[in-house]
Amino acid sequence: MTAVSKTDYLRWRECPKNAWLEIHKPDVFYASELTEFDKSLIDNGIEVEELARALFPEGRLIVGRDPAAQRATEELITAQVGTLFQPIFERDGYLAAMDVLRFDAATNTYAVYEIKSSTKLKDEHLCDVAFQAELLRRCRLNVDRMYVVHLNSTYVRDGDLNLGNLFTVVNVTTEVGEVFDTVTKEMEEARAYLLADTEPKSSCPCIYKGRSRHCSTFQYSNPQVPEYGVHDISRIGNSPKKLKEMVDAGVFALEKIPKHIHLSEIQEAQVTAYCAGETRVLKPEIRGELDSLTFPLHFIDYETCPSAIPLFDGYSPYQQIPFQYSLDIVMSAGDKPVHREFIHVVLEDPSKLFIQSLRENIGPEGTIIVWSKSFESGINDGLARRSPSDLVFITGINNRLYDLKDIFSKQYYVHKGFWGKVSIKNVLPVLAPQLSYSSLEIQEGGAASVAWKKIVLGELTAEEAARFCEALKTYCGMDSYAMYAIWRALREILATE
Repeated sequence: MTAVSKTDYLRWRECPKNAWLEIHKPDVFYASELTEFDKSLIDNGIEVEELARALFPEGRLIVGRDPAAQRATEELITAQVGTLFQPIFERDGYLAAMDVLRFDAATNTYAVYEIKSSTKLKDEHLCDVAFQAELLRRCRLNVDRMYVVHLNSTYVRDGDLNLGNLFTVVNVTTEVGEVFDTVTKEMEEARAYLLADTEPKSSCPCIYKGRSRHCSTFQYSNPQVPEYGVHDISRIGNSPKKLKEMVDAGVFALEKIPKHIHLSEIQEAQVTAYCAGETRVLKPEIRGELDSLTFPLHFIDYETCPSAIPLFDGYSPYQQIPFQYSLDIVMSAGDKPVHREFIHVVLEDPSKLFIQSLRENIGPEGTIIVWSKSFESGINDGLARRSPSDLVFITGINNRLYDLKDIFSKQYYVHKGFWGKVSIKNVLPVLAPQLSYSSLEIQEGGAASVAWKKIVLGELTAEEAARFCEALKTYCGMDSYAMYAIWRALREILATE
């Protein structure tokens, strides 16, 4: 490797050690495969970029990242072609392809446009553009305008896509100027670091971050950190000073946390449950929650797809499309659940049929039980906006929602096996170990949304689509039944003294 790419530099900014490993030890970097959801994020970026090019109808696309693409770039720059997509430049050991580069013959200057699939401008976008501007300066091109193009979160599709409203074009020339000197200095530092043959010995800086923000090679670079430890303490990432104190003192195991470290009540309950092996069960509080529920109980789970580009009228970028639900109804305490379900696998807005199915399966009485009430109520609000005639019905549904997760979020039940988390996939193995997602073809919501989108966009054969449709039913069905199983397990605990 002789050149540091823009991607290398941006990854170095996130975690230098991780970026070095990708270059010098790819077997370590790529040891963990991307999830289907992670892959979908990459696909989103490609889809958004390709669509945004229509904002520049005169543009010419340069294909590839090889020397031939660089020669093509040079020829088109010499010919002063107005707009180029993916021109590639390399100079002084730096390499980058620009999303859009526009030449203004009247001023003999260039404008850089960086296309992002996000719905807002971020600080890292400025560093991204500054890297490009510095590289073009080294190539003796006069860049005087810089822009970031991102999705407009307030856009609501109505008919054909209106690209002028779907995208927001932000002039970031001033903002990039403010970080330009810092970025040029960082580029030199990144190049020296990334091109070094000797592996850096230090831990990666992610060691000062909570578990959810760790890089993909964290365990390799920080072997002293246990699989479950101080980095997994609830909301520890929001207390960087507290985490840094423990890390600098070499404290990684929960059992080793010094007494002077102040933990919140939730954090203390988590650590105590793990270290003492004692399950915290506040029966009066749990009984109060369960006694507030009214039969028939409706355990329901939604599956949705957050499409970056709105597929249907009435949707904004990344607004969730509700395409499926699973419902288990319990008429009285001793009854077994009755299962109902809905799934829509046609390329049209599911909203009306979704609501119609809810009307058919949910009566006017009884509590509707979910896991993460804010999510389902938000989906319902969207349904009501797209179908105003159903507002009263949807409002009634929302008024009857109960979040079963509250029992665990409020720390009424704390078990070491939760590992400080209260997702259904953490709680279920403890309270209903006979149930498991591990054998399912689809095991989490991100993969479900990817599968649905592939079905409706016709990216699968008929046989594959049928198989994935059944897998979606099985996965969603597991979620609703898991809530029922957890509710039943809690009742059994309350029945014992």
